[in-house]
Amino acid sequence: MNKKYILLLSSLVLMAACDQSRQTKSCETYAEAADPDTTVVDWSAVNGLNYAFGTIDQRYAKSAIPDLPQSTEWQGSGWRGERISAQLVLWSGEPINQIEFEFSPFTAEDGATMDGAIGTARFVRYVLTDAFADGCGHRKPEDFPVSLSADVLDNTSCFDMAGGTTLPVWLSFDIPSSASPGVYTGTVKLHAEGQETKQLDLAIEVLPQTLPPASEWAFHLDLWQHPSAVARVHGVKVWSDQHWELIKAPMQMLADAGQKVITANLNKDPWNNQCFDPYEDMIRWTKKADGQWEYDYTVFDRWVNFMFDLGVNKLINCYSLLPWNHEIHYIDEAAGDTINVSAKPGSPEFTELWTPFLTSFRDHLNAQGWLSFTNIAMDERSPEEMKIALTLLEEVAPELGVALADNHKSYQQYPMLNDICIAFDADFDEKDLAFRKENGLISTYYVCCADEFPNVFTFSDPSEAVFMGWYTRTTGLDGYLHWSYNSWTENPLVDSRFRTWPAGDTYVIYPDGRSSIRFERMREGIQDAEKIRILREKLLVASDTAKLKTLDDELAKFNVKSAPDSTTAALVNHGKAVLAALSR
Repeated sequence: MNKKYILLLSSLVLMAACDQSRQTKSCETYAEAADPDTTVVDWSAVNGLNYAFGTIDQRYAKSAIPDLPQSTEWQGSGWRGERISAQLVLWSGEPINQIEFEFSPFTAEDGATMDGAIGTARFVRYVLTDAFADGCGHRKPEDFPVSLSADVLDNTSCFDMAGGTTLPVWLSFDIPSSASPGVYTGTVKLHAEGQETKQLDLAIEVLPQTLPPASEWAFHLDLWQHPSAVARVHGVKVWSDQHWELIKAPMQMLADAGQKVITANLNKDPWNNQCFDPYEDMIRWTKKADGQWEYDYTVFDRWVNFMFDLGVNKLINCYSLLPWNHEIHYIDEAAGDTINVSAKPGSPEFTELWTPFLTSFRDHLNAQGWLSFTNIAMDERSPEEMKIALTLLEEVAPELGVALADNHKSYQQYPMLNDICIAFDADFDEKDLAFRKENGLISTYYVCCADEFPNVFTFSDPSEAVFMGWYTRTTGLDGYLHWSYNSWTENPLVDSRFRTWPAGDTYVIYPDGRSSIRFERMREGIQDAEKIRILREKLLVASDTAKLKTLDDELAKFNVKSAPDSTTAALVNHGKAVLAALSR
């Protein structure tokens, strides 16, 4: 046979083996920061595109060759209605363009099916991060080690991979509530330009229990929203129609994770611009020329209704009667200017300015039908200030509820506050927690810059986000709070470091509705907490004391304040295995 003919035939065979049916497309997305790790890695021995299923408990380094044997099979299990995750790791010494994924339907032995649309593949992107060090306090970037952390889950449908790099891919599977129990098998195809299509085998065991929709979860999730940060990142006017449209994707993600609380502000930024973006006014205060007060609730009402429409409707927590710098501002109609006033608790200005507002706000909430589930919220204020604020509320608008994020044990003086969240390093006294449970009051905990473990910094062990859900259940609390859902840094897709706290403390999701490894694991922990609650109730009804003891013994292992001696992942995964076994 002619040599030229043999080469032509080989070329045709290779083209047939490659995926020629897929349309060529541009895989445009944003650029990441350069890797600050200057370690020289020899990629010369890495041939072609390599792939293997890794673990969701690890952040795979971008510039290092993963120590993973090539694998094409993955197995997972979950309840009906649950989201489960896997992590596929790709690496190549050469550039690979137009990487895409395609899920097949999933089929059980009895012929039952789940649509391939239950699977989602998102490319894991890298952000600059630092280290915990001393936790809270002003930071100079040059004083802390910097590295790339795998965290962003990009929504792009395809991706161009640079040579000499690792590319993790986050796979999510939303098990339908209608699925019948059993083991379902399917595939995910890995397509890439000029590459033979690779087929990976998937098996999902659907367990016989059902997780209800997030709107019905009992877990009290309170991640503080920052809508004005969305406007700045996208370069649109605050409260414009464009702004409202851009807020929708990130807030829908939050609702889908079971968020219960709407974060609103009463006057100017209640935290004295502690974030990169100030909180823009939701209620406009105007002192009329005749000395009377007028309050424009247009933005506040639209924000509340907006969140209601997404499914967040349990509480409205309004910050704050005790802003961090004690300042209030308003438009002075006579002067034609905005006036800033220091209204320290106990001063005449505090009473004079807040009294007419609280009266008006109460009446407005009542007219809207929101009064019974709205709280005036305070964040880490001293017992002395709390006493003054609560005295004024009792005198002026006792119908308003109160929420408090407390690091002073102030709650013990006011056991009937609607919503109390204590710092992780503190504990509710048993009698106080029992009293609150008996009266249907909300009791949660929070982590912040002071907590090295557990946390959701961009350098944190991903399993810590799951641990927090288990910790909630073992302590008998209702849920947890994180002070910021989306208080983005200047360039949040590139650099998660901030001037005051460990990297990632100011946000857990990214612009344009991009999730993160941290947020997905946080949701996983919340799902586990709900599964524990549901299973425990069933075992109590069935008087199955043996299984109850197994569950309670496992839960007790999570009642710790520091990282376990082995690893957090080992603790979490053992707990999840026990939970799955009991679920069967």
